[in-house]
Amino acid sequence: MLKFDEETTRLLEIAYRGGDVSRRRRMAYDALNLSEGDTVVDIGCGNGLLTEEIARAVGADGLVIGVDPSKDMRAAALARCAAFPTVQIEDGLANALPIQDGDADKAVAVQVLEYLPDIPAAIGEAFRILRPGGRFVSVDTGFKTLDWFSEDSERMRRVLAAWDHHYTEARVAALWPRLTRNAGFAIVEVVPFTFCDVTLRPDGIAFMLMHLMSRYAAENGHLSEAETKAWFNEQVELARQGRFFFSLTYYRMSAIKP
Repeated sequence: MLKFDEETTRLLEIAYRGGDVSRRRRMAYDALNLSEGDTVVDIGCGNGLLTEEIARAVGADGLVIGVDPSKDMRAAALARCAAFPTVQIEDGLANALPIQDGDADKAVAVQVLEYLPDIPAAIGEAFRILRPGGRFVSVDTGFKTLDWFSEDSERMRRVLAAWDHHYTEARVAALWPRLTRNAGFAIVEVVPFTFCDVTLRPDGIAFMLMHLMSRYAAENGHLSEAETKAWFNEQVELARQGRFFFSLTYYRMSAIKP
């Protein structure tokens, strides 16, 4: 898995303000169907960008509880949401949320389930904390949909194989209907949305992943630092020549507690 330390937090803080990640965040936000006064739990809140947006929507009568196991991410979220007295940032895990039964109207988890060793337990926790009629929204990556051009196909294969080690489940969307129904949810929905980049946008998903994947592969011994640097530089050169291509599909999933 990625180390959500100070350096990763810094990289994500920059990338998460970009157009692609903002669109991904908006997909989750829209699916929540927020109302003033809602109590919302942001599971794996990270640096608090979505937490802050939810706080604005639920207003002074609402409550937003961000939960994250990373000290550095919680610090970033606390700083970002300092102007909102209705925001609480708590230490906790997706499968052991510090929330009472039936206290929440909505719960959201963006790129959380794909990293968990026990996805059913996390979905069960979301069900537990929601009131009847409550909505659970998750956004996760379709890792097997990733298509990325390189003229060095063997090195590209090794970079992608290294990245495969950083998550626990590549096909959360395929499991969603079964797991949410098993937990007791109803009215299950899955919506795909794809990011395609042929210019290597500086605020795009591809550029963010190039940084994260290079660092992850080198730090964990999957490739040498020289190899990851060569791959990174090749992608920049392909973009300069107008030959860059990247495509990745995410899935927005939702379920309602009866």
